[in-house]
Amino acid sequence: MKDLFWHLVGIATGLKILLIPAYHSTDFEVHRNWLAITHSLPLERWYVEATSEWTLDYPPFFAHFEWMLSQVAKYVDPRMLDVQNLNYESKGTVYFQRLSVIATDLVYVLGVRSCLGSLGLARDTQQHFAGSMLLLLNVGLLFVDHIHFQYNGFLFGILLLSIGALIRQRFLWSAFAFAVLLNFKHIFLYMAPAFGVYLLRFYCLEQANVVSTVAALVKLLAVGLTPFAVSFGPFWQQLPQVFSRLFPFKRGLTHAYWAPNFWALYNTADKMAASVLKVQDAGTSTTSGLVQEVRHSVLPAITPPVTFALTVLFMLPILVKLFRSPKNQSPLVFLRAVVLCGCSSFVFGWHVHEKAILMVLIPLCLLTLVNREDARYAYILGIAGYFSLFPLLFDADLYIPRYSLYMSYVAMLYGQLYRIFPNFRGFHALEWLYMLGFLAIPLYEHLLSFLLHLDKRLPFLPLLLTSVYSALGVLYFFGAYYLYALGFSWGKVTPPGASSSSTSAVKRKRKTK
Repeated sequence: MKDLFWHLVGIATGLKILLIPAYHSTDFEVHRNWLAITHSLPLERWYVEATSEWTLDYPPFFAHFEWMLSQVAKYVDPRMLDVQNLNYESKGTVYFQRLSVIATDLVYVLGVRSCLGSLGLARDTQQHFAGSMLLLLNVGLLFVDHIHFQYNGFLFGILLLSIGALIRQRFLWSAFAFAVLLNFKHIFLYMAPAFGVYLLRFYCLEQANVVSTVAALVKLLAVGLTPFAVSFGPFWQQLPQVFSRLFPFKRGLTHAYWAPNFWALYNTADKMAASVLKVQDAGTSTTSGLVQEVRHSVLPAITPPVTFALTVLFMLPILVKLFRSPKNQSPLVFLRAVVLCGCSSFVFGWHVHEKAILMVLIPLCLLTLVNREDARYAYILGIAGYFSLFPLLFDADLYIPRYSLYMSYVAMLYGQLYRIFPNFRGFHALEWLYMLGFLAIPLYEHLLSFLLHLDKRLPFLPLLLTSVYSALGVLYFFGAYYLYALGFSWGKVTPPGASSSSTSAVKRKRKTK
């Protein structure tokens, strides 16, 4: 088939342009305020300024990125760059910020192209076309970046460039790109263990002798630490203040809308236990941003060290697997390690936002292309993960767009499974039952709640159902996929290596065409 990559880029861009007038969240004002801070104030005030509640809390490279955007913004509407001009939304401001997201998505396009090439996918193959569709038309990025409003596309582009370089064994370039990414958005720190273990094992320890190993380690550290020096160097005297912005542990265990993870189920169990046992509320919110200790009413209180320990603990098995994997299987195991490290942080992390599920879903798209069992798990998580983003698009005008985009994407993904893997055997009965269960949530939200007069009595219930039901799917994926990735069977799942599960297998398929 023809290489339709750039056709898909055009379609995706057109769709993003159509979404410009759509609802946007408070994150729109967040980024407008950051434009104003970086443009109007000296550098030493960037991480101190607090006129708006939306203070600058991303690493310095992102702050400089906002400064660069502001150099263009001043020609569009200089009033958007006034720090005192809170909640300013002129038409020019809206179009400028929306178009800046679309323009910077070029980095994402380049990252997708790089990764698909690194997997050995010829541009005229079904796998390449499927990967292009799943990544370029990713419904999660459409929801979060082009409706809700954020700049995740170009950040995932840098991540994909780093992954692509690593698979091609351009180790120093990969390390440099990932270090740059961390200085744009530090949430990607959760993927750092996978990169660190791979680079240590297959770059440093693969050298011929001890001297070469030490030299490789020194080069790796120099390349990896240079972006941090450039980024944080100008803020050397303000580092405690900067870090207090980047790591606000005084926030609650969960966000206002519970991300679909372990803590959503934990909070729900605590509320149910308190109700059954008639225990008085603990008096502090699990979602609070105030400076206070987070308490549960019945279950033990959870602190940041507990979430950190659980996250690290659940990362260790796949990291050990990665370190011990043979070199010809290492790219595949590395991709799985990236997914599972990201998922560990999502499931057990402190104050996780629902948007962080993209850290799992985006790299998982790559695994969808090379192994049918990875693809099967990716579909299950996609059903739950993308659905869990619906609360971001709560405006009634977005009901039709969000459902139509979601259904179109999951249908496209399902169709591609059978095109890439003609012998794809589908899903287990309970998996089908779970996925079909998502139909009940909008049925209740938009019909039954009104018929049963529960819309006023239990207005929070649709959000709770979305969070908890999605969390069940996320935890099922996490447990089942983890066992699969470690090489244990789960039901009828084929262990790694028993099917075409490596990038080399993909390359062999390409050569036989």
